[in-house]
Amino acid sequence: MVAGTVNGRRYGVVLVTYGEVERPAIRKLLPSSRKIVHVVTRQIVTLPKALIYALADYRTVKHYLDWQFNRYRSRLVPINRVQTEGVKRELAASTRLAAAGIGVEVAEAYYFVPPYLETVLERFRSTLAGVVVVPMIPVESAFSCGVACQMVIDLHGEAHAGKVRVMHGLWKHEELYRIYLDHLFGSLLPEMHPAGDSKPGLVLVIHGTIVRGRDGNPPAVFTGLEETYAFYRIMRDRILSDPRNVFGEVKLGCLNHTAGGEWTPDTVQKALGELRDAGVDAVAMFPFGYFADNSETDYEAKKLLDASGIVRRQYIPCINESTDFFRWLGRLIEKEVVKLDRQRDFFCAEGDSEPNKESSS
Repeated sequence: MVAGTVNGRRYGVVLVTYGEVERPAIRKLLPSSRKIVHVVTRQIVTLPKALIYALADYRTVKHYLDWQFNRYRSRLVPINRVQTEGVKRELAASTRLAAAGIGVEVAEAYYFVPPYLETVLERFRSTLAGVVVVPMIPVESAFSCGVACQMVIDLHGEAHAGKVRVMHGLWKHEELYRIYLDHLFGSLLPEMHPAGDSKPGLVLVIHGTIVRGRDGNPPAVFTGLEETYAFYRIMRDRILSDPRNVFGEVKLGCLNHTAGGEWTPDTVQKALGELRDAGVDAVAMFPFGYFADNSETDYEAKKLLDASGIVRRQYIPCINESTDFFRWLGRLIEKEVVKLDRQRDFFCAEGDSEPNKESSS
């Protein structure tokens, strides 16, 4: 849906995330795995093309058998679809955009499953004045919003500032912490509250990243390592200082891969083991590093929690379909659309009267 405009100013908004197949089938998993290895894995490991396909095919079979055996179905795409609709409603109700005569078309997109981000960007390039891309993950790196940035450059060239804005730094916004803490404490089950002198523990889950490459040197790409730990420290401090807090300890739990070198040492396994060894008999887990549940959160991380041997445990889902989250994100996107519209005015004032053409990028 495109909101009506009085002056022809129409912009695209794309909510993009990795994407996972909704139903495990070889014919769907195979192209997704090949794209993952091609786009992400090759950034950290130099691989010949034949090995890329071999690794992707192995990954496909492994996931297919695992997900089928455990009857797992990824919710990532359905959740991102709901989030897209929620943001669309917020922007459609924006009085600021309406007063400026700005219309928006909001779309979902994915890196690894259709509709692909590059396809949506190509469609918008010929019909809209500009696009705001929203990578749906709090902390950016070369493997998250960096993928979006590269796709924008591939399509529009290096001088894309007047045409496309890629949002970043969502973890830095104070309002996100309020939404997170309301969600966290509002989701706690009664049995997770302290029993006697024993206080529950909390594991905050985030995607890990590479610390050193296989050569022992810092990785050549931006990994978001410092941002990951800064995000965790702020989140931990907010939780421990909140009047609603019931947790005695808050630990970071990173979900790592194995390729490319040494990954973040503060793993989910380590956090759960330390809490268990300390005699903590109640642990909650919250994936603060993700906006939507996926196979890494409500499958892999949750399996680790269930296998931890801790008596009382609770997995708290990602923010997922929170209306507060839609409202907050909608306001941020609204500001980005207005900034892009102002840039359009600048470029037009400089003599570009047709911002949809390649010369405006």
